[in-house]
Amino acid sequence: MVATIKDVAKKANVGVGTVSRVINNHPSVSENIRKRVLEAIEELDYKPNAIARSLKINSTKTIGVIIPDISSAFYPEIVRGIEDVAKDYNYTIILFNTDLKLLKEKDALNIIKEKKADGILFISNTVSKNLKKELKKVGIPIVLVSTKDEEGEFHNVIIDNEIAAYEAVRYLIKLGHKRIAMIAGMKNDPNAGIPRLEGYKRALKESNIEFDENLIFYGNYKFKSGYEAMKNIIKLKDKPTAIFAASDTMAVGAASCAMQMGFKIPEDISIVGFDGIELAEYFYPSITTIKQPRYDMGRKGMETLLKLINGEEAPKNIVMDFELVERKSSTKIKK
Repeated sequence: MVATIKDVAKKANVGVGTVSRVINNHPSVSENIRKRVLEAIEELDYKPNAIARSLKINSTKTIGVIIPDISSAFYPEIVRGIEDVAKDYNYTIILFNTDLKLLKEKDALNIIKEKKADGILFISNTVSKNLKKELKKVGIPIVLVSTKDEEGEFHNVIIDNEIAAYEAVRYLIKLGHKRIAMIAGMKNDPNAGIPRLEGYKRALKESNIEFDENLIFYGNYKFKSGYEAMKNIIKLKDKPTAIFAASDTMAVGAASCAMQMGFKIPEDISIVGFDGIELAEYFYPSITTIKQPRYDMGRKGMETLLKLINGEEAPKNIVMDFELVERKSSTKIKK
């Protein structure tokens, strides 16, 4: 039976990436480990695949980065994190905007394949079954950032959206709010829409607050949908005292609408957003939010992808910490 690089790694008690670095005479390997690997290679009579080594050496040093829309305030920080790590390792990124359209995603993947990129970072959009098939066809390492596939086949870097939403609503409840509306994401979005709504529901349930379907308004994470949702919220006879929005951009849209209609934030209604974008920080009043570590998510995604490209092992599911940032848009309920 022909020995493989995995056999050598097991024999030498090291990772596959370490064996690869020894074979390619990489200076980062200590002499002790190099000796163990070489002894394992000799003992197993391992013959490195010359074609595979040639392909690795002829790496294009390019990474395909696929995002829904670079004009969104959410994505630039992630891309910056990716770019900073890529630069450190002399990689170039190719950026694709897909507008959440499968056809554009397929086109991006075809270009990535044609350019023989070394890996792909896929950011934020839902990984449908059709998209998963297309991703697998490319045949190069893939890391998902701010999203995950339901079966957990791809490596991913995320936050726990359900817990983060739960913490946001618990914060409002601790301020004394019991009638809390939610401007949720898209109904069929398993990435951010569904888990954030579930976190909202769980926080209410644990505080013995009855869930009211009439207090749920769906949006698409953009300003206009938050604005339109607030127009409907202020028409309610029994108005909520607080709103949790599934994105900061929707939270700003909602606050803008409320103030134009003569309501004061937070005196008349408290608002909490989600994401931690600059717009929420510098809007007046500044928006209380769940801050995602977007820059660090980008860095971690790129670091994970580089490990996979080099044949090294990496954690499959990386869950980053989030932070509840209290600002001027929320306050204790009036007695």
